[in-house]
Amino acid sequence: MRKVLCRAGAIAGAAVLVGASAASADQYVVVYESGASTAAAHQAIRDAGGTIVAENTDVGVATVQSSDPSFAKKAEGKAALEGAARNQAIGHVPGASTKPAWRDVESERGNFHGNGPRPRPVNGDPLSGLQWDMQLIGATPTGSYAHDQGSHAVRVGIMDTGVDGKHPDIAPNFDRFLSRNFTVDNSEPGIDDGPCEHPSCVDPNDEDDDGHGTHVASTIGSPLNGIGMAGVAPKVDLVNIRAGQDTGFFLVQPTVDALTYAGKVGIDVVNMSFYIDPWLFNCTSNPADSPEQQEQQRMIIEATTRAVNFAHRHGVTLIAAAGNEWTDLGNPTFDDTSPDFPPDAAHERTIDNGCLSMPSEAPHVLDVSSVGPVNPASSPYPRKAFYSNYGVEQIVVAAPGGDSREFFGTPQYNAPENRILAAYPLNVAQACGEVDANGVPNGTTLCDPNNPGTVVARSVPLVRNCANGVCALYQWIQGTSMASPHAVGVAALIVSEKGKRDSAHGGVTLSPDKVEQVLRRTATDTPCPAQEPFVYPSNPGVFDATCVGTPAFNGFYGDGIVNALAASKSGGGDRR
Repeated sequence: MRKVLCRAGAIAGAAVLVGASAASADQYVVVYESGASTAAAHQAIRDAGGTIVAENTDVGVATVQSSDPSFAKKAEGKAALEGAARNQAIGHVPGASTKPAWRDVESERGNFHGNGPRPRPVNGDPLSGLQWDMQLIGATPTGSYAHDQGSHAVRVGIMDTGVDGKHPDIAPNFDRFLSRNFTVDNSEPGIDDGPCEHPSCVDPNDEDDDGHGTHVASTIGSPLNGIGMAGVAPKVDLVNIRAGQDTGFFLVQPTVDALTYAGKVGIDVVNMSFYIDPWLFNCTSNPADSPEQQEQQRMIIEATTRAVNFAHRHGVTLIAAAGNEWTDLGNPTFDDTSPDFPPDAAHERTIDNGCLSMPSEAPHVLDVSSVGPVNPASSPYPRKAFYSNYGVEQIVVAAPGGDSREFFGTPQYNAPENRILAAYPLNVAQACGEVDANGVPNGTTLCDPNNPGTVVARSVPLVRNCANGVCALYQWIQGTSMASPHAVGVAALIVSEKGKRDSAHGGVTLSPDKVEQVLRRTATDTPCPAQEPFVYPSNPGVFDATCVGTPAFNGFYGDGIVNALAASKSGGGDRR
């Protein structure tokens, strides 16, 4: 069941499989006391009645099995341990299938026969005319592609649901050697109840049974190869460091393991378009939560903080999606979605700025808000996407993520082309019955690949493109998950331009602080809307948001919208 942890252990110090698990045991995340020896922590876990299943010695975090219902309380009393928290849903109810609200806006995909007119390509890739996002940030033949397309010396980590390394628009840049899967599907009843695709429930390192991670990877680094579309940095090295299960749930141990792995193998930039389950906001002492739930949230904050600090110290630039709750992250007030498993466990909580969404609000993590396409009739600037979180304390830059509700009152309203187009795995389309035996979209309704035939969102077009005898699928999605990889691609260009030889790992490296500085400096200043608060005309009173700040820096756009052209010229090099 946990072979993936052994495989990751091939890199010294990554997650290590230590002991077997008991079928009747509960599972806990245990955080070691800072400064405590590994031997002392191991003894403390044994004394509390636990058996280590997986361990990350780099940051002192372990997953532990115990059949003793008082294990967490006993562990808390041990000098070598900071604490322990249940790693499963607290109060199990079977039957959870897919992660709810935070990803609803992103899961809009569907089917398209591909016979309609398309804009003329703007580069050699036939679907590039549909990529308003690349044109907005200057990732075009006359823009950044003419100066720097990135380099395989720059390694980009995709921490997501996996990456389809066989997709024709990803395969040329996919790094199968460094890619790892840190999670186990169907590992927790009620979290990932879909059938495992493989006997071990551990997918290969080039597989994505969800589609989310493949879309992200494609936006970052699809090559200029005459097939489909192109990414922001079409020559970078794409590394799958999977931490998310097929259904989109991200647990703390795989997330920690993927982050420390990134630091140890020389990955330069990591994309994180997720939050760690089960809490959208982790509050250390919210009175609406039980003591056990409070402890669980404290452990998630501590474990994640240690992991991002480790990655940052080891040269990893960490970039995350800001989230899709249309919330001012500097002033959150309400959360009724947590815990998000099992399905009926969520309860209403009044929250404040002391509650943190992880990993996006962890130290050293650069948050990205989302914008839609420019609507010249309303403004020369792209608006903050209706769903995007915002806030002067959190947002570093903005990037294209799509906005289906732009162009309200016109024929362009809700057009698929207002979203982001990127690669889609054939295996997911087949599991959903969205394509025929030849891989051609057949017009069926959208489904959840873990529950074929179940409609989970309104359908929007699926695009199939064939060139030079090679066919590939693409889907339209919107969300801050789609904005973040645009910023990651620009960060990769900065490393390509300014990076120095990495004598420890090969390739090149650049201080994350320097990457952040250039990312901010090269972003295009974008002012707050003239209307305050800004009212989204399609749903007045629902998504209204107040933008605070100046054109140089504000809560909607941070330091501005990322600019691939400016970043590609930041160092004067040419790595094409």
